[in-house]
Amino acid sequence: MTPLITFTWPETALEILTVLVVAGIGRLVVARAIKLGVAASLHTADRRREGVTGRAEQILREVSGANDARHVARVKTIGSVLRNALDVVVFVLIVLTILSILGIPLGPLLASAGIGGVAIAFGAQSLVKDYITGILMILEDQFGVGDLIDTGEVTGTVEEVGLRVTRLRDSTGQVWYVRNGEIVRIGNQSQGWSTGSVGVPIAWDEDAARAIDVLQEVVDAVYADPRWQGVLLEKPTVAGVDAVADGAATLRIFAKTAPNQQWGVQRDLLERSTEALRRAGVRAPALRPPAPPA
Repeated sequence: MTPLITFTWPETALEILTVLVVAGIGRLVVARAIKLGVAASLHTADRRREGVTGRAEQILREVSGANDARHVARVKTIGSVLRNALDVVVFVLIVLTILSILGIPLGPLLASAGIGGVAIAFGAQSLVKDYITGILMILEDQFGVGDLIDTGEVTGTVEEVGLRVTRLRDSTGQVWYVRNGEIVRIGNQSQGWSTGSVGVPIAWDEDAARAIDVLQEVVDAVYADPRWQGVLLEKPTVAGVDAVADGAATLRIFAKTAPNQQWGVQRDLLERSTEALRRAGVRAPALRPPAPPA
């Protein structure tokens, strides 16, 4: 009768010991790679915020403080998940290798597992793609909760970032669940800073230089306004005449703000600019009379 287990001393013991040592070294190498990947992700997020000084640096640090803590927590969680998965894979490989060394036939077991694995793979390939994409998006800090993003299919504010699905809420309040594996591109409007743009129309034959001087006083006042101390990264810029059409010359103002904070600044700039130009006697474009009835 053939024995179920083949064990020869000390050859079999040395083979098992060699497997354990190699598996331990391999696990250490892969675990080190995971640790370096987590550290690189955190370093990339820190480096993205560098290069801004003075008032802008202070504002960006205050705005991004919560995002930094959130990203650190997410990346550490992903690192823990990957390390646990590594432990499971290494354990299974060690067990199968030791069983093979002991002479236990693995053919029937692997054949049944292979058939089941193929069936599961066909059914879960999109699920695996979603999870892998979700892990990479979190490690690369592409977006986080509270960010306003454009996924190509929908634009909205991120409410939840999962390994499989990202939940967004658009401007109408509708909630969207987007599978991570289906996201081809992402436009993040909440990372770094935003730019506000205001077009102020005046009559085409007005003195543009005088109007620009008036607008320069407006942007100085807005920049000094305490309401916008934590929003404006630098003084707004009066770019000058941007377009001339339909009896109007449009003067353009640009404002660099903290992420997603440009809307209020734009409204204030437009309101103040319109009033300042009116007081200075700079005429607005003439309204066209309605077309006569046919």
